[in-house]
Amino acid sequence: MTFTNAQLERYSRHILLPEVGGIGQKKIAKAKVFLVGAGGLGSPAALYLAAAGVGTLGIIDNDVVDLSNLQRQILHSTQTLNQPKAESARTTVSRVNPDVQVIPYQDKLTSQNIMQLIEGYDYILDGSDNFATRFLVNDAAFFLKKTLISGSIFRFEGQVTVLKPTIGPYPCYRCLYPEPPPPGLVPSCQEAGVLGILAGTIGVLQAAEALKEILGIGNTLGGRLLIYDALEASFRTVRVPKVANCALCGPNPTITELIDYEVSCSLPLH
Repeated sequence: MTFTNAQLERYSRHILLPEVGGIGQKKIAKAKVFLVGAGGLGSPAALYLAAAGVGTLGIIDNDVVDLSNLQRQILHSTQTLNQPKAESARTTVSRVNPDVQVIPYQDKLTSQNIMQLIEGYDYILDGSDNFATRFLVNDAAFFLKKTLISGSIFRFEGQVTVLKPTIGPYPCYRCLYPEPPPPGLVPSCQEAGVLGILAGTIGVLQAAEALKEILGIGNTLGGRLLIYDALEASFRTVRVPKVANCALCGPNPTITELIDYEVSCSLPLH
């Protein structure tokens, strides 16, 4: 592909970086990233991936914009209240960078549609807010050998990790949590609360990990969990080993097909 003069100017600060350059920017332009959720995490991730020039962004969300979303979900605005989030996301992203092809999906992810939806994408970025979706996305990404950039937020803390268990000694999400917690055990999403700015921090970190994976540069969070505490203004990284007897990515798997779990709200990974 050949960049236009306008594109060379738009991406000039990337192209100046020796680790990116014109070749790297072309990799970004050819990349296809599927975002699970156009909410707190998906919003900043989508905006920065679009600004970076990622060629195709698939964005799935079956919800509509609610006033309570606007404290953290910066893809949306007062003007898009009650609109489908996927369509609101497409409008906003297209304004940021018309080079990007945005494919909105106003659907709920299920075991019946997820494989077909994500098959054509290179990377999956999970910004979902419940365990059922997290496990479904993890399992589908594993079966299709897709790299998964997972993020979560809760109150004042957030985490990011990169899951690619089919490549080397990296864990999957089930190495962290073998099974979802029983429904009702954790607080509801509405009751728990979250610092709005925290979503921006974690979503941007997810976007950074996605770009590093696309470019093949740096040390990504594969096999590591990055934990951010907003109250303490601290980051720490812990190693996440691959579980030898993991039911999904171990040598003798017992999970060989997708499972639809009952939805329960997400808590931190530790």
